[in-house]
Amino acid sequence: MGLLKTAAKVAVASSVHGRVQRRQQTRWAAQDAAAAGVPATPAAPAPPAAPMPPSAPATAPGGGPRDLMVALTSLRSAGVLTDSEFAEISARIFS
Repeated sequence: MGLLKTAAKVAVASSVHGRVQRRQQTRWAAQDAAAAGVPATPAAPAPPAAPMPPSAPATAPGGGPRDLMVALTSLRSAGVLTDSEFAEISARIFS
């Protein structure tokens, strides 16, 4: 369970970092355009934020294998876990 909690925290931190970075880049581009005397054009709308993966490890203990697999699958989809790590953890869940 410790690995899943850590992976969920990393996924959240990565998501927040990405949003902050995009917001800063947009702000800096507007400042650069204003300094150059070019009228600022509206930036392309940012894609909608991906929904956060369900955090089964943060729920009550004994969430069940289905909840753990949902969380594990979302972590693999987010790129937090490799396929080999996914296989190893899922084998431990169902053993």
